[in-house]
Amino acid sequence: MARTSADGVRVSRPAAEPVDVHVRDGRVVAVGPDAARAAGARAERVDLGGRVVVPGLWDAHTHMDQWALARRRLDVSGARSAAEAARLVTERLARGDGDEVLVGVGFRDGLWPDAPDVALLDEAAARAGHPGAAVVLVSGDVHCAWLSTAALRRYGVPWRADGVLREHEWFAVSPRVNVVAPHVLDAWVDESARAAAARGVVGVVDLELSDLLTAWRRRIAGGTRSLRVSAGVWPDHLDRPVAEELHTGDVVPGQGDAALLTMGPLKVITDGSLNTRTAYCHDPYPGLTGPDARGVLSVPPDRLVPLMAHAHRHGLRSAIHAIGDAANTHALDAFAASGARGSIEHAQLLSPGDVARFAELGIVASVQPEHAMDDRDVADHYWAGRTGRAFVLRALVDAGVRLTLGSDAPVAPLDPWQAVASAVDRARDGREPWHPEQAIDLDVALGASVRSRVEPGQVADLAVLDADPWAQGADLRGLPVAATMLAGGWTASRL
Repeated sequence: MARTSADGVRVSRPAAEPVDVHVRDGRVVAVGPDAARAAGARAERVDLGGRVVVPGLWDAHTHMDQWALARRRLDVSGARSAAEAARLVTERLARGDGDEVLVGVGFRDGLWPDAPDVALLDEAAARAGHPGAAVVLVSGDVHCAWLSTAALRRYGVPWRADGVLREHEWFAVSPRVNVVAPHVLDAWVDESARAAAARGVVGVVDLELSDLLTAWRRRIAGGTRSLRVSAGVWPDHLDRPVAEELHTGDVVPGQGDAALLTMGPLKVITDGSLNTRTAYCHDPYPGLTGPDARGVLSVPPDRLVPLMAHAHRHGLRSAIHAIGDAANTHALDAFAASGARGSIEHAQLLSPGDVARFAELGIVASVQPEHAMDDRDVADHYWAGRTGRAFVLRALVDAGVRLTLGSDAPVAPLDPWQAVASAVDRARDGREPWHPEQAIDLDVALGASVRSRVEPGQVADLAVLDADPWAQGADLRGLPVAATMLAGGWTASRL
């Protein structure tokens, strides 16, 4: 059935006069003052009251399972010390919510005055009247976790005084911590997808560790149809898309007529993260000694290059996690050596010469601007003297590098407007902008957050805004979204 959104619609930058948008069969057919009249009398008309219409937004880096889980777990992101995090655990356990394992998320210990200690969690559980409770607190960057004695025992981890698992140790344990019945997790992911749609999101790149082709086929068949999903694949599951001859961007068969699921890139994590002090850098972290003083290189070039070359031969792009400057250098070297195409995920700290190499090699910088706001203080401490080349969005744009914006949810909320606000303002919580010289324009930030245009022939993936993001003083972070349309159908609406 033909559908038109009429009587006062603004498209992209507000026009001098409101125009009409005619949508039919999932695509924009016409845009202009006469589009509604041309649609005919039988077309459904929706009065948007002069609101702003923009292309629907994408989040270019998510972990949907972990985001769905995090939305239901104990939030310890506000803890400013290990003791305060332990107090939050006591309060939660004292409520007797009945969790077999209490899982909290979001702690950032890089600047804590005290250190995580297994005894603190044990004592927190005892104070709540639950001695021996299994407690797992996952860091905000998801690269480490802090476990109680009972949790260490439960997951077969040798006891250690701090109770902290980092990088590979944690990644080996986390799937067992995150075990949820598939139908339950699917329902939670569906809820998260609907929440994202309510913020104007029409698509995500899902880089979850699990078998995403199986999971998303099941979810779409079960009715989760709020978002388009580009499903990434990790090395452990790479044989699946290779066997099915799926190339990045291909519509994945087996989802009926939905066509919402496409094949994404190969995902590889080459280093750690800043807050866990495992991002692999050319210079050591202050106060650290030993073989990991410069961070952790998880996948060295002799493994990375053949893996990327294999994926490239089978039509898959690569999405390479690299945060530290040395890790980014290695990732760029691997793209050059393998001939692969794709993106570097995060690109948080770059050597001066590597900015130009992104452009020379045609590598996308898939960045998460909200991380700059989360990490500005820890970066000033652990990357002291180097933050002028951290989160260098403007430098990348000026060099001709294509940006895509994301959240890395659950590391930051799945809300592209927060990413856009951080990219444009370089500030949050009333603080002064951090390295404002690296801010980018709103047009650039939005362009890095969408995959379509409000033009005839384009897919009708649209967001209807209650406020004009281009207006002076607009609250980008909290921008109100009135409705979201996916392929011509409403996925969220307050109209």
